[in-house]
Amino acid sequence: MSAQVDLITANGALGEIAGKLAAEGRLDIGRMRPFVEQDGQTYVSVYVGGDPKKEDSYRVIQLNQAGTLRRDEWKQLDEAVLKVAESRLGGFQDVIDAGLVYNLGNAMGTTVLEYHDISDTDLEADITMDGITRAQGARPQFTTHYLPIPIVHADYEINARVLAASRNMGNPLDTTMAERAARKVQEKLELMLFGDQKYSYGGGTIYSYINFPHANTEDEVADIIGSSEATTVLKPWNEVSNETAIIKQVIAMKQASLNDKFFGPWNLYIPSAYETILDEDYKVSGGKVITIRDRLMAISGIRNIKVIDLMPADMVLLVQMTSDVVRIVRGMGLQNVEWSTEGNMVTKYKVMTIQVPQIRADQATALDTKGKCGIVRVNLGS
Repeated sequence: MSAQVDLITANGALGEIAGKLAAEGRLDIGRMRPFVEQDGQTYVSVYVGGDPKKEDSYRVIQLNQAGTLRRDEWKQLDEAVLKVAESRLGGFQDVIDAGLVYNLGNAMGTTVLEYHDISDTDLEADITMDGITRAQGARPQFTTHYLPIPIVHADYEINARVLAASRNMGNPLDTTMAERAARKVQEKLELMLFGDQKYSYGGGTIYSYINFPHANTEDEVADIIGSSEATTVLKPWNEVSNETAIIKQVIAMKQASLNDKFFGPWNLYIPSAYETILDEDYKVSGGKVITIRDRLMAISGIRNIKVIDLMPADMVLLVQMTSDVVRIVRGMGLQNVEWSTEGNMVTKYKVMTIQVPQIRADQATALDTKGKCGIVRVNLGS
């Protein structure tokens, strides 16, 4: 089982769900969750407007077709998916927990998000005694960009015999496959932040922390440390001769962010191979043991240190947790839907979501072709 990323762009659709959405113009999630009532008839609950959290915002419609799952069985699947959604997968959840979320009004109808970055200006505040003198004016320059809005989904099946057995025996529905599909979707979202794959469609690109071209890198950090010392300091954490080198690395990364006028707060992300190194002694003072983790957390502005299993080995990231650096563009949380294929002869199920990380930087200029950014990425294995 694997999670897929579908996109719809001006150049066409990529993927099964995207193809259906492009052909039909929209996908109604409510109609993709038919349930069988006690009378044996199939119904769907359709949103008709108003507060989505209120029951009277939905209308139940009978369908002229055979359904598969009962309402309580849909509830069991939803609870299984929700349980996975609540088990955090590191960095993606960090962005959400920080409140850095941009919610789309029409998730299924939004295929590309148009946004702008802005240049700095020569605007200055004047000091006068009368307040009448006209201050110097300046007009910032805006550049339009596009962010593809993907649908991330994973398929699973419910065996008809197992379903019938659970009903006859009164046992709860086995939700193992739904949980596994939800986990695969969550992992794909995490990889969109910490993997090296880019998604470029419709004139826009989805970048991760790892491949964002405007991020500060080990080159800027080496300049801060100094060429004579950088070769001994910028080494993988399990190869440094002195734990002080780790502290110097992170302080230099912080300085690189400060040099770009990004002042925190920051999260520090490290690969799983570095986790136990954090627990080693940094020094012993007055009978109290101080670990490397303790010393790093003592650096002003570092709010959290997080181990990310999906990060590349020997990669260390310092990310300012503000919306001008990173945010999650979200149209729909994890959902269970029914998906018919092969002329409605085969019924499958999907766990799907519409969420994408948006990595951001200040507009590049003729003097600063990289652009200023609140992400510092150091590849210690290079």
